Amino acid sequence: MPADAFLLALAAAFVHATWNLLTAGAEESQVAAGVALLIGALVFLPVALVTGEVRSEALPYAAASVALELGYLACLATAYQRGPLSVVYPVARGSAPVLVLVGSALFLATTPSAPQVAGVLLVGVGVLLVRGRAATGSPAELGLALLTAVFIAGYTVVDKRGLEHADPFPYLELILAPTAFIYVAAALVLRGPRAVRSELHARTAFAGVGMFGSYGLALAALARAPAPAVAAVRESSVVIAAGLAAVFLREPVDGGRAAGAGVVAAGIAAIALG
Repeated sequence: MPADAFLLALAAAFVHATWNLLTAGAEESQVAAGVALLIGALVFLPVALVTGEVRSEALPYAAASVALELGYLACLATAYQRGPLSVVYPVARGSAPVLVLVGSALFLATTPSAPQVAGVLLVGVGVLLVRGRAATGSPAELGLALLTAVFIAGYTVVDKRGLEHADPFPYLELILAPTAFIYVAAALVLRGPRAVRSELHARTAFAGVGMFGSYGLALAALARAPAPAVAAVRESSVVIAAGLAAVFLREPVDGGRAAGAGVVAAGIAAIALG
């Protein structure tokens, strides 16, 4: 893997973990997530308009992805409102590729390789370590993280097909801009304008730019190196998120939870490279 691709993928991982940190640390994570996404969509709209096209065949996939993205955003933000980043992030990110792999085996008749099976087992062990012997996080919080993973797996599969008919950045904008508008509109109705206005500050703006920026960095890495290698490096975000949670959110990330995050990242890497 070329050094520039490695650094770009690592930067994508850091930015992804950082925007999750900013969302998890917000006073109203459920509102902040939507506001951040809307800001990011507005900032990157000019980029999307000049970097390609979306053919009509992609529209059904885009519509399905919007529904899945709404579910993902709502579950992720609610999980962060209730549970620690150092638990929610590894469980959600680690479980998603496992679900994609299992779903492919069940419904697409694919046969997982030995490294992929080992990766599934590693993710399972890592999730148990992240949760801890004291069962950190309530069953509801863990359930929200797992449901988030279901939505991640869903839009991953849908977007893979959608991108066969569209260029990446305009397709991403087509999905995330409507998602952001619908989510913020719902927040205005359910929480009121004051709750939305309270999240209009630099922290939320940085999170929104990070949502799109991490994707752009990943695309730049993919232009220089094979997808499995890039995916494996990107999943270092699981470990990065645990470290950021300990430093900035003062979460109790002990040796067991840190090790669990590392095991989850290793498992995802095994699935990606398998």
